[in-house]
Amino acid sequence: MATNSIVHNEINVKGLVHGVGYRANAKHMADLLGVQGSVKNLQDGSVWIVAEASTDAMKTFLDWCRKGPRHSEVREVIVIPGEVTHIKEFTILH
Repeated sequence: MATNSIVHNEINVKGLVHGVGYRANAKHMADLLGVQGSVKNLQDGSVWIVAEASTDAMKTFLDWCRKGPRHSEVREVIVIPGEVTHIKEFTILH
């Protein structure tokens, strides 16, 4: 797969990821990297991200997701590949 190919992932981040600025920081990183998609808190305490980006940008974004912002404690990141849907922006869902 070429590094400029667009990939689609659904990402579930588990751990201490609510109330620590995870969504806002994910949007900031996505905007810096050119990642398109959305992020939202789930009722089970995890964060759900839908993301589309080049393979290189996605790798960098996933590396960030595994660390999260300063006060987060990421315990697990589940990545589910999917079909590219050509998302046009990155949004925070409430």
